[in-house]
Amino acid sequence: VDSIARLIPGVLGNEQSPLIESHSKEGYLEYPQYTKPEIFNGWKVPEILLSGNHGEIEKWRKKKSKSI
Repeated sequence: VDSIARLIPGVLGNEQSPLIESHSKEGYLEYPQYTKPEIFNGWKVPEILLSGNHGEIEKWRKKKSKSI
């Protein structure tokens, strides 16, 4: 059901969403996802994601999506 519903305009809320999902580009996967707290079980959120610099964050995401 989810895979079909996603094809209906407006269902995802943002028309760009399907363009940046993990299977939207061949050879790429979605970048790593982080949440709060900043440190959890020894894993730390990368500083770039905490910086607020959207341009650099986008570069980081693209780089990580290629390396996964």
